Amino acid sequence: MSLTSELVARAHRVVADPGPIPGLSYHSDADYDAIVREILTSRPTGNEVWLFAYGSLIWKPEVDHLAEQEGVAHGWHRSFCFSAPRFRGTPEQPGLMMALDRGGQCHGVLYKLDAGNPDATLGKLFRREFTAKPPNSMPRWIKVQGAHGPITSLAFVMNRRSSAYVGKLKPEDVAEVLASACGHWGSGAEYLYNTVRHLGERGIHDSNLWRLQQLVAERLESSSSLSNNGIL
Repeated sequence: MSLTSELVARAHRVVADPGPIPGLSYHSDADYDAIVREILTSRPTGNEVWLFAYGSLIWKPEVDHLAEQEGVAHGWHRSFCFSAPRFRGTPEQPGLMMALDRGGQCHGVLYKLDAGNPDATLGKLFRREFTAKPPNSMPRWIKVQGAHGPITSLAFVMNRRSSAYVGKLKPEDVAEVLASACGHWGSGAEYLYNTVRHLGERGIHDSNLWRLQQLVAERLESSSSLSNNGIL
């Protein structure tokens, strides 16, 4: 792996939270409660609730789970496809965040959630995953191939109607943003590093992310060399 913790540290900056972005409308508690009810009402037959994790939910699950297994979501792929002027970017230097976008396939992790209090569990999860209206990462039930067959699982997929959606960018352009953008949650480089590292620990190889981490590492090495030579 070319992207190391030392290189990631070069992208880090202490950034104050800019707070809600002007012009955006944000979900209220009542909004979240309504979305939770809608999702649970449309839940497939049975009481089990499975969550498909493909990015930060793998290394920071946020909610407790009873069991886990690897899974493959066909028809979806990981993509840094929406702009982030907050959290891992700023209004002056927006970052890029990852979501499931249409096409391809995605190897990830299935978590079986505690169904004892699904309203509280999903409420906590949704508040982390989306804030503004309309949500960039929409909760949706999708089919995921698990170890013993298909599982209908909750996943966060890209809302292409969102104004933050940037579509498919060139890997070089994505790498440029991830190597430079940083918000109060951390840098894009850190987000990529943690995702690739934790996927690798599970034996999951995403060729697109692997190429991307190489490109980000090259940019961070290059910017450091320029700085050391007094060019920057």
